[in-house]
Amino acid sequence: MPPRRSYDQYCSAARALDLVGDRWTLLIVRELLAGPRRYTDLHADLPGVSTDVLASRLKDMERDGLTTRRRLPPPGAAYVYELTARGRELLPVLQALGKWGEGELGERRPTDAVRAHWFALPLLRALEGEGLVEVGLEEGEFHLRVGSEEGAAYGDGPAPGEAGARLVMDAATCEAVARGELALREAVRAGRVTVTGDGTPAKALREA
Repeated sequence: MPPRRSYDQYCSAARALDLVGDRWTLLIVRELLAGPRRYTDLHADLPGVSTDVLASRLKDMERDGLTTRRRLPPPGAAYVYELTARGRELLPVLQALGKWGEGELGERRPTDAVRAHWFALPLLRALEGEGLVEVGLEEGEFHLRVGSEEGAAYGDGPAPGEAGARLVMDAATCEAVARGELALREAVRAGRVTVTGDGTPAKALREA
């Protein structure tokens, strides 16, 4: 494997960009924050990335200690990629980057791809407390682990266990929250988000 490219600057920001500054790397992290993913699943949820670039980035990330690759036991028998503890530490980095980029979203363009779980990051920033939260959108369902520092931060589909909160909203409301134009609590007060459940995230929203 060729040596990793470096800025050769004695600066922590430059060192960090040595690892995650390449195109697609942080978006691969975004996908793997949902837990172990097969190569084909990653490729499907990263529209626009070529197979060669995705394979190269995954090799670089494994070499740099951000991801690992393991084979699932039968009957799965497929390889999956997952973040290491070091890789999961990039969650607040992505959160800060997403917050900074809210104003760049604007209205969704006809050419924009979208996946329901891409809204997980702005909703994680908006939720308080701890527990499993299920979210229903027109694009599909996903779930969040609020306040969790280990394991997957979110994932596609219904919650894998009993959710302490369930949020239902339309696409326009979720997009407004993602753009920073509408606070989640304000959306609940306005009746644009339905909140059910007895977990702390649900109680915090209802008490807003």
